[in-house]
Amino acid sequence: MTRTVIAQGTFDILHPGHVHYLEEAAAMGDELYVIVARVTNVDHKEAPVCPATQRRDVVDALEAVDEAILGHETDIFVPIEEIDPDVIALGHDQHHDDEAIATELERRGIDCDVRRASAREPADDEQLLSTRLIIERILARRG
Repeated sequence: MTRTVIAQGTFDILHPGHVHYLEEAAAMGDELYVIVARVTNVDHKEAPVCPATQRRDVVDALEAVDEAILGHETDIFVPIEEIDPDVIALGHDQHHDDEAIATELERRGIDCDVRRASAREPADDEQLLSTRLIIERILARRG
């Protein structure tokens, strides 16, 4: 039996922290689907710089990812219902409330575990594991 995992995120300006998260998510099962947030669903931070289709295509190119798809415009749980995963893997610092997600999954009849990936520490002071920090460095150096 194939164990299906879903990871999700904005994935704006892909960096080693994203790769770490997706590799850990992939290790939680046999198939990894990644839901890439549309700009309409990004309300907890600045809007992405890159368009959703570009972010999806870059994520889809990663070896750990079996398929990357765009999230639903209004209901983030629609793709989860369609894929019916065994595990939802959250990033270590994602803003999601694990209990609220578990409650909504149960309400919709989706039986899966919700897990958090571990953090990846930067290899040195120069390595950036945050899109926000990458943008800040670009602005500081080239702005």
